[in-house]
Amino acid sequence: MAKDDMIEFEGVVRDVLPDGLYRIELDNGHDIIAYTAGRMKKFKIRILAGDRVTVEMTPYDLTKGRINFRHKDERAGGPGPGGQRRPPPRKRR
Repeated sequence: MAKDDMIEFEGVVRDVLPDGLYRIELDNGHDIIAYTAGRMKKFKIRILAGDRVTVEMTPYDLTKGRINFRHKDERAGGPGPGGQRRPPPRKRR
């Protein structure tokens, strides 16, 4: 197995810990500690308890990982009640 090989798992965020760490319960029942990937920090993607995420782990340490994707929630639709969004106001000259 090469050094760059990563194992991907899916899981659910159980706790939000200090310093950008998260406790995640994987689908196979194991609990791990993970941090967010740099791209997720760059684009300010928020992760809350209960979110479904994809985690990369190295085969050398199966207790730590890196969150590289937050799955979209099926419950969260587009605009709220009322259907359509209002267009932004026009700028006056």
